[in-house]
Amino acid sequence: MTLPDWAFVALGSNLGDRDGYLAHGRVALAGLPRTELVAASRVEETAPLGPAPQPPYLNQMVLLRTSLGPHALLDACLAIERSAGRVRRERWGPRTLDLDLVQLGTEHVDDLDLQLPHPELPHREFWQREIAELLPHAR
Repeated sequence: MTLPDWAFVALGSNLGDRDGYLAHGRVALAGLPRTELVAASRVEETAPLGPAPQPPYLNQMVLLRTSLGPHALLDACLAIERSAGRVRRERWGPRTLDLDLVQLGTEHVDDLDLQLPHPELPHREFWQREIAELLPHAR
């Protein structure tokens, strides 16, 4: 087993029971093997990104301590999205639950399936606020 790393995972929902989908995501992430959910940021509502007309999002960031590798954690996030009824139809489209692996320790990954740190991190002020809220828990 590898040593645990801090992981920041962003949760978002803009369809149906948005609060319920975020709760589902938190519980499922906390239940992953070799993973502990350490803290969760406040939930905030944000305007949707992208060209598709859609309702506003509820967003939240969680801090995990995990020994899962980057691709294993990504696969787990995608499975959790599917368990919440997520269907990938269009990029930047509406969704029941979106889980983005934003950062995993000092990992740098750049392949077809995953980029770490997440390339949108510098452009999403709400992610930066949420990470700043969680950083004291990572010490």
